[in-house]
Amino acid sequence: MNTRRRLVIAFGAGVLAVPFGSYAQGPETARHIGILMGFAKDDPEQQLRIAAFKEGLAASGWEEGRNLKIDILWTGADVNRASEFARELVALRPDVIMSSTTPATSALQRETKTIPIVFTSVADPVGSGLVKTLARPGGNITGFINYESSLVEKWIQLLKEAAPHVTRVAVMFNPRTALYAEYYLRPLKAVAAKLGVTTIMATVSSEPEIERIIAGLGRRPGGGLIVLTDSFAFVHRKSIITLAARNKVPAIYFSGTMVEDGGLISYGIEIIDLYRRAARQVDRILRGAKPSELPVEQPTKFELFVNLKTAKILGIKVPRSILVRADKVIE
Repeated sequence: MNTRRRLVIAFGAGVLAVPFGSYAQGPETARHIGILMGFAKDDPEQQLRIAAFKEGLAASGWEEGRNLKIDILWTGADVNRASEFARELVALRPDVIMSSTTPATSALQRETKTIPIVFTSVADPVGSGLVKTLARPGGNITGFINYESSLVEKWIQLLKEAAPHVTRVAVMFNPRTALYAEYYLRPLKAVAAKLGVTTIMATVSSEPEIERIIAGLGRRPGGGLIVLTDSFAFVHRKSIITLAARNKVPAIYFSGTMVEDGGLISYGIEIIDLYRRAARQVDRILRGAKPSELPVEQPTKFELFVNLKTAKILGIKVPRSILVRADKVIE
């Protein structure tokens, strides 16, 4: 049984009860966790992430409805909504907040300097001004980096390996949600130049803009697409994937979910693991640890997904050198 299915079964069955010392005395001792998710509530992937987070809490003895209260707000990829919901969540005065995405975490930072915050899905917390250093965050915020800048080297190399004919690549992102884009763009341009690939910055903020960019790539041979890690791109992933296939544009993505949804290839972290680890960090804070003294942690598990159905549609023969390294091949 795969990890995602185990999570759904465990979450749905309510297998969360774990004996826990003094906090299991009654509702008067319940602790309060707020969650601000920078994604859509109806996205099944996001429900898996929340299930993993709750599963991690359960492993430390925290059970919702027994010794724990949880409030979750969902912003989608709407930056304005992130600010509004951050204000609402902080007003509830939770003991600790778990946040997902840079815009959501930045919005929370503007609202509170005292409530502990544990972030996930943040690319460049130092450059974004969320923490002073990775080793010593220094304030009320700590958490987990989701993608290091060195990953862009893998993205361009894998795309070129899968589709050697690619000579120009559009790097797609929304500048309002991917505030950290430059963190990736500098190393990406350097590696692309070595591989003889021209990079094009493709900023988007709507589905018509996504369509315009991808259709333009498909009009001439040699076009490829890198979808930068971005909550906007994840929310609009089905449109991006459909348009890339329709216009015969090979693309690499940052999430395995996007390949399961029909994307060609992805290389990125095992995001579910990050949410379990975030639960352990929240547990430490609930037991008295200070965020300022908890180092920002980096990902430890990575995944390479390939979709051979999509490769066939694109007329691409994925080399064995990629297939033997893949964690999942969709045939």
